[in-house]
Amino acid sequence: MGMVASRAPTPSSSSACPSSPAPTSSRSGLLRIPDGRGTWVFPNSSRQCSNGLVVNWQLVSLAQAGNEITQDSLKRDDLSSLNPPVMEGLDALLAKSKHVVKRVDPEIDGFPQEQSPITNKWFSSKSSKKIPLTAVTSVIDGLKKLYIEKLKPLEVTYKFNDFVSPLLTSSDFDAKPMVMLLGQYSTGKTTFIKHLLKTSYPGAHIGPEPTTDRFVVVMSGPDERTIPGNTIAVQADMPFSGLTTFGTAFLSKFECSQMRHPLLEHITFVDTPGVLSGEKQRTQRSYDFTGVTSWFAAKCDLILLLFDPHKLDISDEFKRVIGSLRGHDDKIRVVLNKADQIDTQQLMRVYGALMWSLGKVLNTPEVSRVYIGSFNDKPVNESAVGPLGKELFEREQDDLLSDLKDIPKKACDRRINEFVKRARAAKIHAYIIGHLKKEMPTMMGKAKAQQRLTDNLQDEFLKVQREYHLPAGDFPYVEHFKEVLSGYNFDKFEKVKPKMIQAVDDMLGYDIPELLKNFRNPYE
Repeated sequence: MGMVASRAPTPSSSSACPSSPAPTSSRSGLLRIPDGRGTWVFPNSSRQCSNGLVVNWQLVSLAQAGNEITQDSLKRDDLSSLNPPVMEGLDALLAKSKHVVKRVDPEIDGFPQEQSPITNKWFSSKSSKKIPLTAVTSVIDGLKKLYIEKLKPLEVTYKFNDFVSPLLTSSDFDAKPMVMLLGQYSTGKTTFIKHLLKTSYPGAHIGPEPTTDRFVVVMSGPDERTIPGNTIAVQADMPFSGLTTFGTAFLSKFECSQMRHPLLEHITFVDTPGVLSGEKQRTQRSYDFTGVTSWFAAKCDLILLLFDPHKLDISDEFKRVIGSLRGHDDKIRVVLNKADQIDTQQLMRVYGALMWSLGKVLNTPEVSRVYIGSFNDKPVNESAVGPLGKELFEREQDDLLSDLKDIPKKACDRRINEFVKRARAAKIHAYIIGHLKKEMPTMMGKAKAQQRLTDNLQDEFLKVQREYHLPAGDFPYVEHFKEVLSGYNFDKFEKVKPKMIQAVDDMLGYDIPELLKNFRNPYE
């Protein structure tokens, strides 16, 4: 007789009949007992339930010993001396079910990934210590809980998502670190990504003319494919749902390129269209290019501004784009690409001209770090730059790659930093909205009062700053805030709710420090 089951129930002579599945008999003289995953098939017996089960187990043992099972087998005298039956292959099945597919590999900076024979030399370090997955995910899970319980109610009440940034989702917390590349056309943005990946990616186009006409997110995936923007924006497991606010005109110029690559297991790249310059700026884009750039800047961990030695001019659109990066200065890295196309003397002059141009746009007293090199798969043009230039390019490239290597290590700290920055911005936004509501009259002249408040918005910001002792640097752009305000009725705004503000203060003052105390940075 045969039996069909995925695993054997534990034989016990004291098993009670009522708690076991009801056995069924058939005319063939077989007893069928389902166990939830399959059916045990035994020769039927006229004995009582508990004794019958014992006999049936003994018959199974007899069959496993190689004896033929017949109706006369019940009459054998040595049934009671048989050992309990065993399920062959059960140990291997249990071991397989306990096998962990993803595990922490100390050679890849402690990040979980599928085992692959391919490793990337830039993201390997023998000194990296093994980090348990719970050490990383617990911080992120803690931030998720704090956001849902304390920060999100404040954002919803005062429409923070309409003025500053869309509401966060679970995928925003779990997303891999992102690197965005900005620059005019033909400055080598797509080539830079190919240089890091050591291969092309789906949908990559390279040429001297403006070739990349859309925002392309290059990320890890099960196979090589491109996903249209409208599709990727509605996927719950992707952190791009906030891009739907820019409309179909933008989503038609947005796509996701997926491929299997060990580097993409740690970093996602964002390739952008070339920034327009000269007469081309008169041709308006069909979407808010500066707004999209600002949205990605808030999500990214590193922003690379690429320049070409032959394209040092900073156009009006490029100036607006760089201005939209305000508040993310610590993420910006400037790269002078294709530097081996000019000789040493010209490179010195080009470097000085670039620093002068950036100083007028960035409006910071500090000097920006500019990485010089030629980030492509071709060997350095040593005839133009000489042996000293080649050594310089190699050292500059190593410095930039070390910055990229540190991104996964700092991803957890970056999440906390961005979360705290968002909480501070949301609190100030709530104070502003509550102040505008308080300044509105109760009965008459509401339209005139709203117009007066909008025209004098800078003065109203100063009043809020003095009343609540807030830092001036945390306030939003007046012009952008005024533009969004034009579509709202101030009388419908909510008043300042001290309990909600206090909840965010407690989160910043107690909850987040306690979270960091319990779950320290696993890379330290």
